[in-house]
Amino acid sequence: MATVTFDTLELVESLEAAGFTKEQSKGVVNAFKKAQDVSFKELATRGDIKELEMRMDAKFEKELAPIRTDLLLIKWMLALVITATVLPALRTLFG
Repeated sequence: MATVTFDTLELVESLEAAGFTKEQSKGVVNAFKKAQDVSFKELATRGDIKELEMRMDAKFEKELAPIRTDLLLIKWMLALVITATVLPALRTLFG
């Protein structure tokens, strides 16, 4: 996972230069570090997304398999119905 680093000492010094006390500066920096750690822990990595994609593909494949079977059966039934309807009509025309 990519991490973002920053110079905590520089931030403390910048806050002190802006009028913060040393304790206030350290408190702000510590709060910022904790917030940053929580934020980065919640981010999904490329690996997380790839794993989710693979799980979703497997789930959809499993759930769609019966539908594919039904569609194949319907195609064959439709072909038989069309054949049973068209053949007598052709016999009448050319018979």
